[in-house]
Amino acid sequence: MKFILAVLIVIISFQFTNAQEVKPLTQTEYVRLLYVLEKDSSTLEDLISTIRTRGIGFELTDGLRSLTRTKSRNDSELRRTLEESDRRRVNPSAAKLPSETESKNILANARAKTLEAVAEMPDFVVKQDIVRSAAYAGTNNFRNLDKLIVAVSYRASGFEEYKVLSINGVLQNEDKSKQSFEQVGGTSSTGEFVTVLALIFKPESETKFELVDTDVLRGRRSVVYDFEIELEKAKQRITASGYISDTTTAGMKGRIWIDRENFRVLKIVSEATEIPSNFPIRTATRTIDYDWVKISDEDYLLPLVSDVRLTIRESKNVYETRNLIRFKNYQKYGTEITILDDEEEIPVDPDQPPPIKKP
Repeated sequence: MKFILAVLIVIISFQFTNAQEVKPLTQTEYVRLLYVLEKDSSTLEDLISTIRTRGIGFELTDGLRSLTRTKSRNDSELRRTLEESDRRRVNPSAAKLPSETESKNILANARAKTLEAVAEMPDFVVKQDIVRSAAYAGTNNFRNLDKLIVAVSYRASGFEEYKVLSINGVLQNEDKSKQSFEQVGGTSSTGEFVTVLALIFKPESETKFELVDTDVLRGRRSVVYDFEIELEKAKQRITASGYISDTTTAGMKGRIWIDRENFRVLKIVSEATEIPSNFPIRTATRTIDYDWVKISDEDYLLPLVSDVRLTIRESKNVYETRNLIRFKNYQKYGTEITILDDEEEIPVDPDQPPPIKKP
């Protein structure tokens, strides 16, 4: 009898502990954790995980948003997680995670729709406005290096051709020596249109997905997954150019946002993995936001903004480069890309692109 009583006490104690663990974060607790984060950035992942597991039990005010930006160095993942947790607090059913069955269905539909769209991608041209900057790694104090305007020709076969039209406002039409990324030098990126999407979803990649969260991305309800592709399957190519040029291959991991209604990809954050320790590029990340654009009266989901960052080791210093790319004026292939004298300067914020339009 004493043994049974002891077991019952243990069970009751265990249930009580679990109830305590899932209790929503209070505002006092959250603020305290923010100040811990300010002193120790390694606690960021734990804080995000805690918010996702427990939720929040307080109203998210503008003052708390401002404090979060300050203490977290404006970390976008923390801000997104906090906003979604507040939406879940206000309307639990709308932000409820999908069941395992629904989650698998979302991924299956996303795979089918994405690969179908990749196969049906038209020939087109588009203009890229690229602002390139650099900083000492970890400081986030970027200084602009230059601004490029690049014409990109894409063929349905997957061929991409890049032609530099302008460097810091100086037209390059007559300068044949500076009409490719390689000739201009500096950090460049390719493959934003379909390469990354196809790699993530093609069956031979054997991509591993894990349901992470829900989110509202520019007005669209979405489901968020972590993903990972091993090096042998991804074979992501990274090239370092400088005094010595070198190339390596890497795996890929990241996060993907899928529209809960039409199963199309809204955003990808990817990171190169398994980079050799002696390679000069230490990290390579890319964030791509997608939007609906019209080409020859047909709607296609194509990149709107891309943010590419590399961490590069040179001697004893480690630098971070950033290419902030806005894609403009998608048109059918064969259309000439021109630069207008009164071209509008639009601030680029990858976290706040224009709302995605539903086709």
